[in-house]
Amino acid sequence: MKYSICTLFPQLVTPWTEEGLLGRAVEKELISFDVYNLRDFSGNKHNKVDDTPYGGGAGMVIRVDVAARAIEAVKADLGEPDEIILLSPAGEPLTQAMAEELATKDHLCFICGRYEGFDARVEQLVTREVSIGDYVLMGGEVAALTIVEATARLRTEVIGSEESHQQDSFSSGMLDYPEYTRPLTFEGMTVPEVLTSGNHGKVDAWRKEMAVERTKERRPDLLEGATLVSDKETSITKNPNKKNGNKKSD
Repeated sequence: MKYSICTLFPQLVTPWTEEGLLGRAVEKELISFDVYNLRDFSGNKHNKVDDTPYGGGAGMVIRVDVAARAIEAVKADLGEPDEIILLSPAGEPLTQAMAEELATKDHLCFICGRYEGFDARVEQLVTREVSIGDYVLMGGEVAALTIVEATARLRTEVIGSEESHQQDSFSSGMLDYPEYTRPLTFEGMTVPEVLTSGNHGKVDAWRKEMAVERTKERRPDLLEGATLVSDKETSITKNPNKKNGNKKSD
């Protein structure tokens, strides 16, 4: 998988790609990153990439010709991307289903804005616009890296466990079940007995039940598209750590 990131601040992006699982995946040549500085495509000696908006108004707008030259450079260096993604609050909301779709691609190119964003004509140069939520960031870099993490972890060998992907929150249409490890008891909070029973059937049923309960409580909107388990599978005793209607923090 190749990732190309066009940004005004390469120094914000590059360190992220050099650490943790992403860094290891790069070392193993499972994924690669090419970061392009939009100022290199300014076309003027002052490296100016933006200008005042037509019609007036506050802020500066990044020029369409700058973005176009950056995209053409990516194509010349690395070939035509499978997707050229503009990060935008007006874009299609990022979901797990979208991440799974994008993870099947071989080359994703991201266009990261700053200031008041890009000239609207940039929208004609990309294959899709994506938003990571209903809020506004200072730039598109965090949004691009969010998509990078959401997709790279789905690639074979990057995380190393296909089962981990299948059990992720949202992959099943619901939130994931709660996880526990040592110590067995901490400040009066105990691990649910079923998890130490050694009965894998009961453990599986409890996890399915907890996924349903968590989703009902925290994200009931997701249940419309979820596959609910049977009554038999959801007959295990509820989480013993739930007190006064509040669960302990994860």
